[in-house]
Amino acid sequence: MTLGRAMSISATGLHAERFRMDVISANIANANSMTANGREAYRRQVVFLEQTDNGVQIQRVTPDNSPLKSIYEPGNPAADAQGFVEYSNVEPVKEMVDMMSATRAYEANIAAFNSARGMSRAALTIGQR
Repeated sequence: MTLGRAMSISATGLHAERFRMDVISANIANANSMTANGREAYRRQVVFLEQTDNGVQIQRVTPDNSPLKSIYEPGNPAADAQGFVEYSNVEPVKEMVDMMSATRAYEANIAAFNSARGMSRAALTIGQR
């Protein structure tokens, strides 16, 4: 593997993990949304990545079809006839764990990229001495 290819593969990882962090951020931002006015509460989005010969790519983003949280709030204007309100299926603690994982993967890709870049620079200076 060439150093340029190593940097290119690290760059795909950086892009994929940044995208994953953006989706996780949107999940956290919508964690308290509720079903109201005929619109269903926000559903958590899940990012699927896949390995390719050229690095990592985003395979797909799909909604998490786990059930929405149903909470008894009879005074809420968005409550159904039985007094329940449906809230998003986003669990902020799980999202924060996913965010930490994506951040660590992003940092690992930065370290790999910088190592390859440093080796390239060192190789260029060999003939200068």
